[in-house]
Amino acid sequence: MATAPDIEIYDTTLRDGTQGEGVTFSVADKLRIAERLDSFGVHYIEGGWPGSNPRDIEFFDQARHRTFRHARLAAFGATRRKGITVESDDQVRLLIDAATPVVTIVGKTWPLHVREVLQTTLEENLAMIADTVRYLKTHGKFVVYDAEHAFDGSKADRDYALATWKAAEAAGVDCITLCDTNGGSLPEEIAEIMRFARASLHVQLGIHTHDDIGLGVANALAGLHAGATHVQGTINGYGERTGNCNMTSVMPILQFKLRRSSVPDGSFPQLKELSQFIDETANIRPNPRLPWVGAAAFSHKGGQHVNAVQKLVSSYEHIDPALVGNTRHVLISDLAGRSNIVMKARELGFDLTNQTPQLREILARIKELEHQGYEFESADGSLALLIHRALTNAAPPFVVDAYNVSMRRGGNAMSCEAVVKVRVGDESEHRVAEGDGPVNALDAALRSALVRYYKPLEGVKLTDYKVRIIDSRSGTAARTRVLIESSDGVNHWGTVGVHDNIVEASLNALVDALEYALVKNTRA
Repeated sequence: MATAPDIEIYDTTLRDGTQGEGVTFSVADKLRIAERLDSFGVHYIEGGWPGSNPRDIEFFDQARHRTFRHARLAAFGATRRKGITVESDDQVRLLIDAATPVVTIVGKTWPLHVREVLQTTLEENLAMIADTVRYLKTHGKFVVYDAEHAFDGSKADRDYALATWKAAEAAGVDCITLCDTNGGSLPEEIAEIMRFARASLHVQLGIHTHDDIGLGVANALAGLHAGATHVQGTINGYGERTGNCNMTSVMPILQFKLRRSSVPDGSFPQLKELSQFIDETANIRPNPRLPWVGAAAFSHKGGQHVNAVQKLVSSYEHIDPALVGNTRHVLISDLAGRSNIVMKARELGFDLTNQTPQLREILARIKELEHQGYEFESADGSLALLIHRALTNAAPPFVVDAYNVSMRRGGNAMSCEAVVKVRVGDESEHRVAEGDGPVNALDAALRSALVRYYKPLEGVKLTDYKVRIIDSRSGTAARTRVLIESSDGVNHWGTVGVHDNIVEASLNALVDALEYALVKNTRA
């Protein structure tokens, strides 16, 4: 049998996470996420509140036919309503009907909420907690009791807070989770109250924190240090207001910093992939600055830092990024030194050293272009071309000799036409294409002219297009930076163009995108 973990991971992305602004999952999304979380090795997956909406009811109907290898599925609900029996509460009945092995119920700890929100007596609240836990246990459920506002309630009336927890314990609850529902407590407060609960109760304790003051992860760790062995949170910190405790930070901290087991060791190299999968399913752009899993988590820009990393990676990295499925990135800007260029060139596949004669020329050119408004942090394709040109002095595979873009309106419809004259070696091609806008039309005309000579360009697609005004004080005369992302279905790369004219800047970035596709294939 597998050794029991030091800390149980309870994921609530599918319930608490969906309360975050802009986060919506279909039933199919929730099933795929549940399967991915199970594969990763979390211990509990909270699927939703079957009493709150038809979508969650359907999710549980479908989930009961799935096999989960690692995780136990939990349905979430509340204690029975005031003034009725637990058997007659429809919401509690739906928790049973969800057919999950685990049921998590939330109840009130804070007298303020009991009197003003539930509008009942302190004694009735205790009965609501005990009756619901006892009823769920008679139906064979593993019961987690989420003590809402456990810390604010304890600060207001510690004796009553303890009475609510003891009511759940006496009724046979399996785990009591203390919740910092408002997210406003400090780590020392979390630790002190958790120690009090640990000394007063015999049941397993959990911790559930929110990030309203930026301490969601710190507070969860404080609760674990003080005696909790069960932690609740969401992937990427999704959740109401500023979010929940971020599990993509908690799990690697437990593993690599505190040496306390949670999910299987072999799961951690898939941590970044899990993070990105959740973002992609939610249609949310990944946060590059997330600790551990963000694109910038192991990025180095300052020349002094990069020089040190080149000699000893641990000088500016707290762990090997591969341990969590991430990678090291060297960023290129006007802050770059020789070490930045050497390491970035190697990352891009060039055999460059500090003794390469063209290194000084490459660095000077980058700094000059950055001064003009270029930005290479998201334009690896343009940077690779710059290095390639400096090292080889090779002629470009094609040259745009002339182009024209015009707009035509017919009734309520607007169309755009691009005319491009391209030279490949001693031959010249002249093409016309229409598009939804000038960039789309230029892209179509360029490809039409070039695919006769370069068949691989048929598979290259423009996947993103961004415009940035570099100096807004110049008004309509401001210089424009265009960033284009392209893909051939396997690889992705970015290119950049800068000009006073947005169409010219776009053309420059497009030309780089297609040229890089050709140079990349040649070098490969």
